[in-house]
Amino acid sequence: MYKSLLAGLLLGTCTTLLHAEETSRHTSTMWDYYHQRLLDNQEFVFDDRVQVNTPPFAEDARQVPLEIDARALPGTTRKIMLWAELNPIPQIMVVTPGEQLENLIAVRIRVEQATPIRAAFLQDDGLWHVGTGHIEAAGGGCTAPSVIRAEEGWEKHVGEIFGARHLRDNSSFLRMRISHPMDNGLSGGIPEYFVDHAQLRDESGRVLADFELFASVSENPTLTLALKGEQQARLWARDNNGNEFNARF
Repeated sequence: MYKSLLAGLLLGTCTTLLHAEETSRHTSTMWDYYHQRLLDNQEFVFDDRVQVNTPPFAEDARQVPLEIDARALPGTTRKIMLWAELNPIPQIMVVTPGEQLENLIAVRIRVEQATPIRAAFLQDDGLWHVGTGHIEAAGGGCTAPSVIRAEEGWEKHVGEIFGARHLRDNSSFLRMRISHPMDNGLSGGIPEYFVDHAQLRDESGRVLADFELFASVSENPTLTLALKGEQQARLWARDNNGNEFNARF
């Protein structure tokens, strides 16, 4: 009897410790603030099926690659939010996906210091499913001046879009890059000048995915997406000065 009681106590203690370890891995000093500000205090669950893949250390804090893979989530995704908690401009993007967009996104961002990276997926179960990554960085990526401005005649190339489309397992993988300085207003008195809105559309103009972008995205922003099927797609983008850019893939 005493052995059974002791075993039960030990099992309960181990379960509690594992839960505490899992919670501490995801929580941070800023989590409650962003839960209220960005997720409107809605119900959420930390979910390991939302994978936030980052390099262990940001060798170039102005160009840090992120890959978000939540294809293991069941159901339909209503909205996606990405943010870097300790950045001066924390939000990265807000995505409203269409039914053809798979839950796989890659983007490059700036980081000012070591920070947790969050990816939150609002599913049709009414819950935000949150994944967490962490980047170590020497810092300064957000306040460093744009490199593209040092190139002669850079203004002539603003808005040029380069891309590639690859087919794999009945999916289309799109990788797109827009020539743009993505000035965030934090360096040398240069005002904000960045791509703030983009849409991926099919040939008929139907929106496949809508993106609200923020100035934490790296200059010459690169975006990788996965679409179900093999249909053609068009990228439309606009910066905060009202300039519009288009390309077909």
